[in-house]
Amino acid sequence: MKPLDTVVRETLAGLLRELVDGPPDSFAYVLNPGDRGLLASLDELSAETASARPGGRSSVAAHVEHLRYGLELLNRWTRGEDPWATANYAASWRRQQVTDDGWRDLRAQLREQAQAWTKAAAGLQDLSEVGLSGSFGSVVHLAYHLGAIRQLSAATRGPAASD
Repeated sequence: MKPLDTVVRETLAGLLRELVDGPPDSFAYVLNPGDRGLLASLDELSAETASARPGGRSSVAAHVEHLRYGLELLNRWTRGEDPWATANYAASWRRQQVTDDGWRDLRAQLREQAQAWTKAAAGLQDLSEVGLSGSFGSVVHLAYHLGAIRQLSAATRGPAASD
C-alpha cells in the first residue's frame, strides 16, 4: 500500500491531467471516456468564437484568462511566493476579446501554466489543510470553468456518456 501523501499527490495530479488533457483510455473520474479535455477543446475555437459573449455573459476567452491567472498564482505559490496578498481576480475577467494571435498566445500560456501546476501538484510539499484545500479546490475550479466554457460553445463539448 502506498503512503497517504503519495496517494494524495497522485490523485491531485491525475484529476488535473484528466481535466486538462482528457482521461486515459481505460477510465475517467470526471469527464466521459474519450473526452479530449480542456486544452484540445479550446484548440477547436477561433478567436472570434472565443470572444463571443452570448447573452452578455463572459466570453470563453475571459474564462481562459481567468483560469490562466489562477494557475499562475498557484505556480508562484509552489515556488515559495505569497501571490495571494496582491491577487486581483477581478482583473482576470477583463480580457473578453482576443485577436487570432492573442488567442493562440493565451492558449499557449494556459497550457504552460496548467502543465506546470500539474507537475507541481505531483510533488506538492504543503500537505496542510490550507495547502490541500487550495490544491483540490483548483481541480474543482478548473472543472467548473470547463463546464462553463462548454455551455458557451458547443464546439468545446466532450462526448456523451456511453454506459
